[in-house]
Amino acid sequence: MVLIGVNALSTPSGKLESKFCLLKIFTNEMFPMSWNRWYGLRSYIRSSLWVVPFIALLLYLIAIRLVYAFDNWGLWADVWPWGVAGTQRMLETIITMTLTFVVFTFGSLLVAIQVAGGQLTPRIIATTLLRDNAIRFTVGLFIFTLLFATGALSRLGETVPQGVSGAAGLLGFFSIAAFLYLIDYAARLLRPVSIILKIGESGHAVIEEVYPEPAESGCSSAGANRFAGTPDKIVCHQANPAVVVAANMEGLLALAEKTDSTIELVPRVGDFVGTGEALFRLYGRNLPPERTLKALVALGPERTLEQDSTFAFRIIVDIGIKALSKAINDPTTAVLAIDQLQRLLCFVGGRHLLDEEIRGKNGKLRLIRRTPNWEDFVQLTFSEIRLYGAENFQVARRLRAMIEYASQVLPDDRRPALLIELDLLDRMLERIYLFPEDLMLARTPDSQGLGGSARSASHANQH
Repeated sequence: MVLIGVNALSTPSGKLESKFCLLKIFTNEMFPMSWNRWYGLRSYIRSSLWVVPFIALLLYLIAIRLVYAFDNWGLWADVWPWGVAGTQRMLETIITMTLTFVVFTFGSLLVAIQVAGGQLTPRIIATTLLRDNAIRFTVGLFIFTLLFATGALSRLGETVPQGVSGAAGLLGFFSIAAFLYLIDYAARLLRPVSIILKIGESGHAVIEEVYPEPAESGCSSAGANRFAGTPDKIVCHQANPAVVVAANMEGLLALAEKTDSTIELVPRVGDFVGTGEALFRLYGRNLPPERTLKALVALGPERTLEQDSTFAFRIIVDIGIKALSKAINDPTTAVLAIDQLQRLLCFVGGRHLLDEEIRGKNGKLRLIRRTPNWEDFVQLTFSEIRLYGAENFQVARRLRAMIEYASQVLPDDRRPALLIELDLLDRMLERIYLFPEDLMLARTPDSQGLGGSARSASHANQH
């Protein structure tokens, strides 16, 4: 029997959780599959562009037969105004048109992915562009229309099928509208502000999913007390090197309870694991089997957003520091990145970060996991952007505004790490700016980077 962790199966949006749970329960008896394989299959489906067009192909096989069946009932008599020749020309036009749409869409998408990945960061390809449902379903509509028109044309005889011809015409009309929408949507999607906003939305949902409880007053950061002991067994990763993309914590906890043991997951979600490196440390007499343990950890070639609470920060920071490079020199994009970093940092600062040690119902230690603490989030947010962007007025002023705002809205125990970053920023500015006037300008907090007065920045921070 495969252990199912509901939290681990949930997506950042939470909309597909129940569907995948029901699907897995229904098919588990007929096609037994471990949790990590189901997780990998689901992630692959969600990030593959060909899945929706393939489903459109299957729907065409059903739809073309249903439409012809209803057409034989005579429901659409004397509705279609064109004869056989006109219908043939229309179907040929739709076929040519949709085929052009498909070629143009895929060709433009490949170029857009390369350009966006080069200017922003390659990590947006799998996490944002390939998972965009508007692109996937628009291409699916083109494929469905192309196949439907081709099927209708191949079946066209001496009489015109009224319902089939009408359905093909409507699909052609919708395809034109969808193509025009796709051009506008893609142009808006590939803007840096749109990409950063989408990653920020995904990161916000992941943080809410991973850290569901708000922070309590005086709570300590995760990892304050680390369990130390000699493991009775070490389970190593024997397959090809990979990244830990997710772990079924509910399943691991249930397995530890069942065997009356303690399980330590050595790598953190998002860590790289090489062949022969430790994956689990086990404590106890009755230890769980290695195969069952490994089935509760999903591995992949790269990090994903599903359970990796720091990956959204990593992507946005990469976009910001690339914009600050001498080759691009776009500090305004870096300011847009800091806007989303402020949102994510303040949100995660107001959540209860996970404890590394999880105890069972009887109070015994059952599961040990590595989790990012508050200092990890703060350093990831500020360090690299401060290093590459402190010499820019916009970035220096926006970083100070973010620190001041976070210090005002977050609990008291979150402030020491922020004050350390403020001190580091001040010391770096003193080394960079030689003139007192420039140093004063760089030390002025500004929520817009450069353009808002000190008073307006302070007023914005209070809200």
